[in-house]
Amino acid sequence: MTINLDDLTLIYPEQLCLNISTQEREAAWWQTMQESYSNTVARWNAYLNHLSLNTFLTWLQEDPDLQVIPKLGFHKADFSSIWEVLNGCILTVGDTKLALIPSDKSYFSEFRIPQEWIDIPSWTAHYYLAVQLNVEECWLRICGYANYQQIRQEATYDVMDRTYCLNVEDLIADLNIMWVAQEFCPPKIPEAKPLPSLSQAEAEQLLEQLNKWTFSSPRLNVPFEKWGAFLAVDEFRQHLYQQRLEKQRNNLVEAGYSVDSNLSLWFQNIFSAGWQNLDALLTAQQKTLAVQFRSNFEFNEGYIKRAKLIDLEMQLGGSAVVLLIGLKTEVDGKIGLRVQLHPANAETYLIPNLRLILLSQTGAILQEVTSRSEDHYIQLKKFKSSPGICFSIQVALENVSIKEDFVLEALDD
Repeated sequence: MTINLDDLTLIYPEQLCLNISTQEREAAWWQTMQESYSNTVARWNAYLNHLSLNTFLTWLQEDPDLQVIPKLGFHKADFSSIWEVLNGCILTVGDTKLALIPSDKSYFSEFRIPQEWIDIPSWTAHYYLAVQLNVEECWLRICGYANYQQIRQEATYDVMDRTYCLNVEDLIADLNIMWVAQEFCPPKIPEAKPLPSLSQAEAEQLLEQLNKWTFSSPRLNVPFEKWGAFLAVDEFRQHLYQQRLEKQRNNLVEAGYSVDSNLSLWFQNIFSAGWQNLDALLTAQQKTLAVQFRSNFEFNEGYIKRAKLIDLEMQLGGSAVVLLIGLKTEVDGKIGLRVQLHPANAETYLIPNLRLILLSQTGAILQEVTSRSEDHYIQLKKFKSSPGICFSIQVALENVSIKEDFVLEALDD
């Protein structure tokens, strides 16, 4: 059963329920696309954190009674290395630190807080907010909050995934109580037990051990004292983050997948030769093409787009074409793809009978579209692909064709 925002506010009148506009969803996804992650799970986690952080910050900034400017608890450059391995984010409102822990689960009965936000001294917050997101219905709900002392005293520690757990019924639902409590009784500074310091040699040894895992977060694979001490140091955490990205690329090559054909790397802003930024390619082409691309609303809605000039010379009557591919992560975790074919150079129309074909890994035709006279462009129907699937895009005229092979890959070690 789907629940819209109006229903939500009736069911939970004391809780903060916010609408998420299409523009806010696109902005959060655009931020995520500018960052690099080693796998789709980490990327989706980053998207949820961006979305919750942006939506909540906007609500705070629009509050006329707020006397201070909310700020991020970390530098923007640090978030990617955190979200690669961990869920959650910190923001500050004056001297008060708030931890937002988002979840997109439809059934929200338990607030689970990763241990890092409680037991790393420099990361602790005064208040922890349980954030439920429904990306499809475009709403955010703050299910309630708990302060640091309450979590310490009442939460159950789950050793299996290193989280502190509270029933939703034990949370304070009304955020106004938190603001009032701050004025009359400022929250105490959380005092977490200090973690041991790591020497450079210990950190390098731990980095080598942590780098054995790529697809899943390595946070459960070493004792927490070492993991927490490692994660808290920006330099160490950044080294782990960069090595995970590098190892993921190497895994693809070792598994027999060409980096040139790996569309998953587009999410890390890694593009093989020939695939160019759309504007960079179109500046050399007729200006009307740019208008056609930008007027296609569906193609501009959160897609990573790259274009490639395909010059078949005399094979296609001397006409070059522009192959345009766009991809984005869908709500179900699959990758949505759109493929278009446009004329290049000074041509206004595609030559007739030009075929744009989607092929399976075995070579079976999954989709096909043929240009007619006076077609400005042709496109395949939008399709989805799961990680690990190979496919090809073929451009053909009569008995002449050229084929581009692709894979969307997220490998597990």
